[in-house]
Amino acid sequence: MSQATVQLLQKYYEAFNAQDMDTFLSLLTDDVVHDINQGDREVGKDTFSAFMDRMNKNYKETIVDIVVMSNEAGDRAAVEFTVLGEYLATDEGLPEANGQTYKLPAGAFFDIRDGKVARVTNYYNLGDWIAQVSA
Repeated sequence: MSQATVQLLQKYYEAFNAQDMDTFLSLLTDDVVHDINQGDREVGKDTFSAFMDRMNKNYKETIVDIVVMSNEAGDRAAVEFTVLGEYLATDEGLPEANGQTYKLPAGAFFDIRDGKVARVTNYYNLGDWIAQVSA
């Protein structure tokens, strides 16, 4: 396992949890590929930044129970984690928000290039999330 990749991804989630978007975005390549769970593929740091602006407006999330795994070369990695969240504002096409909380197991796959995140693909069970915020 590549220690540099593990440290990069630990820093990525630390910045996410601190809502330090400057640090978070600095860990991405300019042409980062973002595969959104059950959604589209977006490309570019500016597009990722706009996505995070929307997410931070609609959700307050903390990532816990983080387990980082990488290949020896350090160019591929997987992370398993739990999302602890609060649904703050209604996101288009989803149930109405009224401060519901949720706990969701999730995972992400990464490509690493030149010490930065070049691709992130996130996975979680959207049906589980909808059931939790609809209860």
